[in-house]
Amino acid sequence: MTRIVVRPYSASDAERLLQSGLHPVMARIFASRGLLDARELVSDLTALIPPPGLLHIDAAAGYLADAIAAHKKMVIVADYDCDGATACAVGLRGLRALGAEIDFIVPNRFEYGYGLTPEIVKLAVREKSPDIIVTVDNGIASIDGVAEANRRGIDVVVTDHHLPGDKLPAARVIVNPNQPHCGFPSKNLAGVGVMFYVLLALRAEMRKRGIFDANTQPKLDSLLDLVALGTVADVVKLDANNRILVAQGLKRMRAGRMHEGIAALFRAAGREARRASPFDLGFALGPRLNAAGRLADMSLGIECLTTDDPGRAWAIAQQLDEINRERRTIEADMQETALHLLDSFDPQNKSTISVFDAGWHQGVIGIVASRLKDRFYRPTITFADAGNGWIKGSGRSIAGFHLRDALDLVSKHAPTLIDKFGGHAMAAGLTIRADAFDAFSQAFEAVGSEWLDDNQLERVLETDGSLELPYFNTQFIDIINNQVWGQGFAPPVFCDEFRVVNQRILKERHLKLTLEKDGQQFDAIWFGNSDSLPSHARVAYRLDANEFNGRTRVQLLVEHAEAA
Repeated sequence: MTRIVVRPYSASDAERLLQSGLHPVMARIFASRGLLDARELVSDLTALIPPPGLLHIDAAAGYLADAIAAHKKMVIVADYDCDGATACAVGLRGLRALGAEIDFIVPNRFEYGYGLTPEIVKLAVREKSPDIIVTVDNGIASIDGVAEANRRGIDVVVTDHHLPGDKLPAARVIVNPNQPHCGFPSKNLAGVGVMFYVLLALRAEMRKRGIFDANTQPKLDSLLDLVALGTVADVVKLDANNRILVAQGLKRMRAGRMHEGIAALFRAAGREARRASPFDLGFALGPRLNAAGRLADMSLGIECLTTDDPGRAWAIAQQLDEINRERRTIEADMQETALHLLDSFDPQNKSTISVFDAGWHQGVIGIVASRLKDRFYRPTITFADAGNGWIKGSGRSIAGFHLRDALDLVSKHAPTLIDKFGGHAMAAGLTIRADAFDAFSQAFEAVGSEWLDDNQLERVLETDGSLELPYFNTQFIDIINNQVWGQGFAPPVFCDEFRVVNQRILKERHLKLTLEKDGQQFDAIWFGNSDSLPSHARVAYRLDANEFNGRTRVQLLVEHAEAA
């Protein structure tokens, strides 16, 4: 069941925003998202929180500046998702521009698993012989990997944003807004954002040492298209600081000032960079990069983001597009199997979902978990065979259920059940013995039953209420599209009652509608729904400008509908 609600907001907050010059509808929309001051919407780089607020960032900058001066050889160890790939590309491009001798290595997830493990350290030594390892988007949980590097005389600089465990690795320096005692106001930086901040601090340190001045220093803002892509694709909360990073990256893309790999990914996805949106980054470019890490090797994605050869970038982007098509096919088959396995699943009697199939692909279980979570609205973990009696799980959660903390509680209640785990509130991964699956499922369900009540297990669709007819136009859509929307700063969804004038099924999957409100008719489409509506319906929708045959018309994108 889905319940439609209207987001509450303070009328006085909305009035204050209105008085500062905001559009009347936007004023109440922003007020309902907790915005108190129109200055929080400023997207100038000068409004970024300064780097010194990040714990140990000055120590990292000083250490890296010394290393560059001493011609130390550095290697980046990256994560294999879009955030990891963009963070690696930002690190490579930025550190090289600042004079570093640097290369990278990205673990094959099927051979080495996640993060800086002792095996990855040995591989880095064998292939790259580094003096220093820099982690991006990983490392905060790499106790054993850092210990192995230290044993071999290699310093480790950890840049990460994941939540730490009870113990921190013995790295030379750690920069992570979520580590203990870090007072940085934005805890929501993605891995790529943390790396970008380290570069800003390093450049400032090198200016202080007289290596650069304001005119000769590298232009790090050229990296913001990469920062924007990784930030949106990692689904971190778009607080005011992250919105600045994303807005600046989108601005560069729309102006055509982006890296060759980003431009090629837009082309491969059939999207126009001049109209780049967070939706494009999260649902078109991000999945094509992620597909490399899921099915092949993320080195391919990183090469796409670091090459300056447009021909090479286009060739890789086409390859990534093909891998993504293969991923979709695998995902569809796995989803069908999952629904068959859950044929007798009764959401009324269960708070969580755990499901395993020996034939599933390790790289795609996270997406399937996300699809099942959306369908049943339950915290979901899907498992695939990892060989030698082990299975790997990838989980996705719902609002109010902190997945990493839930796994931590399972681990504390049954210390031998989980081999290793990590992640965020909404996404996490773990490894268990195959013969422990049933025991884990029961332990996970016990935590779900304890933490979640019936209200939390009901899907709630928050809307911005009714929209007055004068605003059903492309000018108002442009005002909406000029803002950066995403995780934690949801795009506007309105809710009104309509007369259903016409409806038909497209491609056996989508409902095409003509809806009427106060005598005006609008085209609408409900993607992924083929159930017809009654003659009068209450519809939650987003506004969209649909271009066809040279004409632009308002179209409603239906999020949910029910009998009026």
